[in-house]
Amino acid sequence: MKKQSNLSRLMGYAGGHKILTYLSWVLSVMSSLLSLVPFWYIWRIIHDILEVSPDFSQAGNVTGYGWSAVLFAVISIVVYIAALMCSHMSAFRIAANIRKELMRHITALPLGVTEKYGSGKLRRIVNSSSVATETYLAHRLPDKAGAIATPIGLLFLLLAFDWRLGLLSLVPVLLGFLIMMKMTGKDMEKRMEQYQNALADMSNEAVEYVRGVPVVKTFG
Repeated sequence: MKKQSNLSRLMGYAGGHKILTYLSWVLSVMSSLLSLVPFWYIWRIIHDILEVSPDFSQAGNVTGYGWSAVLFAVISIVVYIAALMCSHMSAFRIAANIRKELMRHITALPLGVTEKYGSGKLRRIVNSSSVATETYLAHRLPDKAGAIATPIGLLFLLLAFDWRLGLLSLVPVLLGFLIMMKMTGKDMEKRMEQYQNALADMSNEAVEYVRGVPVVKTFG
C-alpha cells in the first residue's frame, strides 16, 4: 500500500474546502507573474527614452507605460490577497478538524495515558500542531508556489532583455541555492526536533507546577 504524503493527509481534513487550497496556489502563481509585468514596462520606458535621447519629447508612450506598470502592480496585490483568503479559509477548517479529531482520540484513551504524558504536554501538542498546520497551509504553500513561479518568469524576462545578462544572473542564484541546501540539511532537522521536544517538556512542567501550587499552599 502506497504511503500517503503529509500534504495528502492534511487535505483529508479539509473536506469540501480542499479546492480552496489548490486555488490559492494558482492565484499565488498568477500574482507572482503579474508582479513581474511592471518591470517589462519600466524597461520599455528606459528603452524609449534612450532611443529618442536627447529629444525626450518624442517619447510619447512613457506615460502609458507608467500607468500600465502601476495597474499590473495593483492587480498583482489584489490577486495575492484573494490567494491568501482562499488558503486561510481552507487552513482554518483543517486546523479545526484536526483539533476535533485529536480531542476525540484523547477522550477515548485510558486515564493512565493522560497521567503519563501530562495534561500540559497534551494541550501543547493539540494547540501547537494545529497552529503549525494553519501557518504551513495558509502562508507557506502559497508563498512556495509563488516563489517557484517568480524565478521562472524572471528568467524569461532577463532572456528577453539580454540573454547574456540573463545567463550571467543565474550564477549567484545557483550559489545561493547550494548554500541554502547546505544550511538546511539533516543536522537542522535533528536540532529542530530537539528544540520542539524541549519546548514540550517545559510547557508540561510549567502547567503541572501551576496546578500543584494550591496543594503546596494548603499543606505548606
